[in-house]
Amino acid sequence: MNEKYTYWLKKILFLPCLIISLFTQAQEVDYFSNNAFGNPVTGHSGEYYNGVTYVAYQGEKEDAFVAAYNHKTKKWIGPFKAGTSLLGKKAGKIDNHGKPSLIVDGAGYIHVVFGGHGGSKKMGVNPLGNYNSGKQIHVVTKRPMDISSWEVVDNLTPFATYSQFIKMDNGDIYLFFRHGAHRSNWVYQVSKDNCKTFSSVKSIVKAKPTSPTKVCNDVYDSWYLDFHKGSNNEILVAYNYHVCKNMRPHDSERHNCYYMKLNTENEEWYNVKGEVLKLPITKEYADKKTMVVNTGDRWGQIGRAFMNNQGQPHVYWYEGEYDQSKHGGPKKLVNYYWTGSEWIGNDTNLPVEGRGDVLMNSKESLQYLIGYKEGTSSEVAWWSSKDVGQNFQRGKVLMKEKGAKFKLSNFIRNAHPDARIIATQKIDGTNYSKVFLIGDNGPIKLLKVEN
Repeated sequence: MNEKYTYWLKKILFLPCLIISLFTQAQEVDYFSNNAFGNPVTGHSGEYYNGVTYVAYQGEKEDAFVAAYNHKTKKWIGPFKAGTSLLGKKAGKIDNHGKPSLIVDGAGYIHVVFGGHGGSKKMGVNPLGNYNSGKQIHVVTKRPMDISSWEVVDNLTPFATYSQFIKMDNGDIYLFFRHGAHRSNWVYQVSKDNCKTFSSVKSIVKAKPTSPTKVCNDVYDSWYLDFHKGSNNEILVAYNYHVCKNMRPHDSERHNCYYMKLNTENEEWYNVKGEVLKLPITKEYADKKTMVVNTGDRWGQIGRAFMNNQGQPHVYWYEGEYDQSKHGGPKKLVNYYWTGSEWIGNDTNLPVEGRGDVLMNSKESLQYLIGYKEGTSSEVAWWSSKDVGQNFQRGKVLMKEKGAKFKLSNFIRNAHPDARIIATQKIDGTNYSKVFLIGDNGPIKLLKVEN
């Protein structure tokens, strides 16, 4: 064949490949999904396991969706629908209480629990609380590390809200949740066989009338709890008190900060002084045995408990003066730590108002990875302090986009450096959000043709 003819033939045949390549590059995006619905991500939404990061979020009609990123092949898998929620099926109504919690068991099967906002009376009697809507649903992959197909496992109570998975070093899996709607005990169960079966429910804190002697009482002691794996066999708990009103307009009034921990080896609960606690804990008992600080008239939202490298517990949360139009007002980050004899701390004096998670390097040194507004843009950046939060310096900005403030999960369990945290950003004019997986080098990108 004529060499000149062959040369031009190769050029012509190569041209479509070049066009496709250029088109593909032009379609690269920072997010891996744009079908997240409402407020789509909870704290316990992701895990790195055997080279893959798994991420769960609330998608279309509040159903549970899962995506995965293979760090070796650098490819996204999914997202796939993992299960159907009873919530989110009424037009114009977004519930947001049944966001999915994800765990990978010791055999590599992925479990997701989602869809609960207390359950309903038609599901039976709730002995530990009241009802609202939805149903706690447990699904698991049909094959290890394969998120393409799922099945329902009917081994949990339907009466649940805010389900949170914790996995211990020995493979035991703990599931914590509120056993119903607002006026319900918080409880936990344990599985020692990769979530095939769970122990009976055990109450942690008790919901009860604030003034039980009154004939007509419309206020309940209620709670919000966050659970975090500590060192070795400990689970750390930060919690706050909710003034649950009924006859008067219900609002998000919450006060105080409390701390305790569970020793999973002997199944005993302890306060910061090492005293064994009696369960279930009431408001009066919590004030006496586990209080970090009384916030007075200031409203708060729960943060997280963690340890520094010297074994001292820290608790961070968010406080603000009451402002009805802002559901309690702007809430600044507050950090307290235990000296061995008392809790000390204060407003962290961050120059921005953001939410995220924390890494503790020493007694004094800590780093917050937070999402916040910066002018007309939203940023995700590291902020570091060497004096336990009195002063901060902004570190590396991992992401910056025009639009709404980024909302962050907690750090991903066993996180890979390229995938530390999940972020969402609301799409203007819609009820949907984009979902990002962010690591030390920023968001992991997706070629749109992979969708």
